[in-house]
Amino acid sequence: MATMKDIARIAQVSTSTVSHVINNTGYVSDAMRERIMKVVKELNYRPSVLARSLKIKQTKTLGMLVTATNNPFFAEVVSGVEQYCNQHDYNLIISSLDGNEDRLEQNIQTLIQKQVDGLLLMYSDSRHSFLKQLDVALPMVIMDWWPTALSADKIYENSELGAYLATKCLIEQGHKAIAIITGNLNKSLAQNRLQGYKKALNEHQLAIRDEWIIESHFDFEGGVEGMKKLLQAGKRPTAVFACSDTIAVGVYQVAWQNGLRIPQDLSVIGYDDITLAQYLAPPLTTIHQPKAELGKLAVETLLKRINNPEKTVQSILLEPKLIWRDSVQALRK
Repeated sequence: MATMKDIARIAQVSTSTVSHVINNTGYVSDAMRERIMKVVKELNYRPSVLARSLKIKQTKTLGMLVTATNNPFFAEVVSGVEQYCNQHDYNLIISSLDGNEDRLEQNIQTLIQKQVDGLLLMYSDSRHSFLKQLDVALPMVIMDWWPTALSADKIYENSELGAYLATKCLIEQGHKAIAIITGNLNKSLAQNRLQGYKKALNEHQLAIRDEWIIESHFDFEGGVEGMKKLLQAGKRPTAVFACSDTIAVGVYQVAWQNGLRIPQDLSVIGYDDITLAQYLAPPLTTIHQPKAELGKLAVETLLKRINNPEKTVQSILLEPKLIWRDSVQALRK
């Protein structure tokens, strides 16, 4: 494998001059630059990424921890992060718990051992004492909700407002019997969306019925289990607010199994606006999360933190919006 010394010997220049040309530092005449680059091409020289990273103490690699990559929401956010990493010539190492919460500490330590320049954390479980003691001497950006206070930049979405908009949409269509299927209420994200649901009902003086608040999980099976519990609870509501689109897909499945038509027998609204939502039958009315913007801001914020570690940490709040499709039907008055 060719080295800078080989290039310098053949081009009959100093190694430092070759370094200036390859790294684009310092002044080198056009003629000299052309001569050196001709040798570089002939030798098919490739700079050592490892050597460069040791010299500048950066690996041009970011680490990202996510709860699960099989959830379309996380997959779409990760895709956005990868896109913007590529634009900035950074590599991305993704670490997923995939339902095994006990791997949290191990996965974070593995990312640190990979010598990543910074961490993107997208994880919303609050059960682990390790989180409260997390003290990583690396630039970090928290994406979405994080259960404990960390000295890190934060980018999250106004989940309470999104849930409020979803519930208000159903109320404005004449629905008064509105159920909610939440994620695990140990998660602040689920708590926020439940609060938004309650706020909308309270504003319109509608009763909050405990049997219509179903705690489940933010995945397809969580929607199946949640909808089955709801149908067993007694009087069926006219509308369901599913706190994620994955939950909504499970609701669709159980509704179909029980001969219920959407939206004629049951209106459904989701949350996240994953790509799949527009291809359901009927297409799902949902709350749009700006996933691409989340990924872009996360990468750009982390790179700024890497380059300026003393900068005051900031919190960025993204605003959700309602996407109207065909899964909600107005009730006749």
